[in-house]
Amino acid sequence: MSFAWAKQYEPKTGLTKWLDEKLPLPRLVYNAVGAGYPVPRNLNYMWNFGVLAGVCLMIQIITGVVLAMHYAANGLVAFATVEHIMRDVNYGWMLRYAHANGASFFFIVIYMHIFRGLFYSSYKAPREMIWLLGVVIFLLMMATAFMGYVLPWGQMSFWGAQVITGLFSAIPLVGEPLQVWLLGGFAPDNAALNRFFSLHFLLPFVIAGVVILHIWALHIPGSSNPTGVEVKQESDTVPFHPYYTAKDGFGLGVFLILFTAMVFFLPNALGHPDNYIEANPLSTPAHIVPEWYFWPFYAILRAFTGDLTIPFTGITLIPAKLLGVIAMFGSILLWFILPWLDKSPVRSGHYRPLFRKFFWFGLIPTMAVLFYCGGAPAEEPFVVLSQIATAYYFLHFLVILPIISQIEVPKPLPFSITEAVVGQDPAREAPRAGVVNGGDAGNLPDGSLQPAE
Repeated sequence: MSFAWAKQYEPKTGLTKWLDEKLPLPRLVYNAVGAGYPVPRNLNYMWNFGVLAGVCLMIQIITGVVLAMHYAANGLVAFATVEHIMRDVNYGWMLRYAHANGASFFFIVIYMHIFRGLFYSSYKAPREMIWLLGVVIFLLMMATAFMGYVLPWGQMSFWGAQVITGLFSAIPLVGEPLQVWLLGGFAPDNAALNRFFSLHFLLPFVIAGVVILHIWALHIPGSSNPTGVEVKQESDTVPFHPYYTAKDGFGLGVFLILFTAMVFFLPNALGHPDNYIEANPLSTPAHIVPEWYFWPFYAILRAFTGDLTIPFTGITLIPAKLLGVIAMFGSILLWFILPWLDKSPVRSGHYRPLFRKFFWFGLIPTMAVLFYCGGAPAEEPFVVLSQIATAYYFLHFLVILPIISQIEVPKPLPFSITEAVVGQDPAREAPRAGVVNGGDAGNLPDGSLQPAE
């Protein structure tokens, strides 16, 4: 994003001038997160979660690198090395708890970031690429988290790997060979541990690379804001530093208080007790369940209990297992086409009354039900609830949202971000040649003025 009023970086010493000529890293930082980056003046605390996600990623990389120094990816000793870290390595228990709970906090922050994007339609033009890269980051996070969950080699680790990789066997023709290729054998063992450990170590750096692309894409159109109205003038913005560095600093302080409280006082609250039992291929747990952040997609997977058949013939077109796999992956992949499903010219849910009702009373309760049912046993009434919630989830994105975007009458948008903040904008009263300047009726849906006839 480039605005005429953006402050320019000016090196003041001989060293900084030399560095700016040879390697303009200070200029890059200044323009990315400093006073050289104008940001809408009306961002609320829901815009803190992007920075918090970056902090979570750094916590995971730092603690993960240190833990990798003491871990052995071998089925005979993997569980013992985790206990060695907990008992014998200096502050190993803190590093392991910070890494395990850091994954949960990372997903909490990302889910909040996603729901903010859904409510404020941050996926709309001109920010489609930001959203698409965000979905890629989420998929990489899920893969990284799954492989990391296998590494402690407890009961849930082993059987979770068996169940999740077993999903690929549902793919016709190539399914079973693909599962064997992923595991390096017919069941999780040393080969699977080595592969998962290698990828678990590598993927966070891949995520960091995509995050850089995500931020780069963000700086082209600039940040969205709660009104959805684009920046028009200098009064609509403030420098990122010190205004939003201070605001993000406060949010980071609250986050770290909650995170450290979890690490020191409730370190195992989000884990499963069966994972403190060493993996045993001959003893199946009574209730196999993934980590909590996978629960809504696990509920979608289990919602399909019957095959898709040709009526009156009994011929199976798609087995139930494959239907579940398609639906589980499809529930995330449909986010890639979300910018083109929602055709409303208005972004913010605050100005879309019908959209807002379906979001708060439809999508949010549906996700809550999926979260709950994903962690519950595969029995009634949880299966039926999962099926109802899954049906509504796809209905919301593929049917309801496109229809709403066509028939909804949005509320009038403010003329500018300044008007939304202070209640009036002197620029609106100033005479403008060739434009209508007579109130909300002359505003286009994005808050700009329409040309005079």
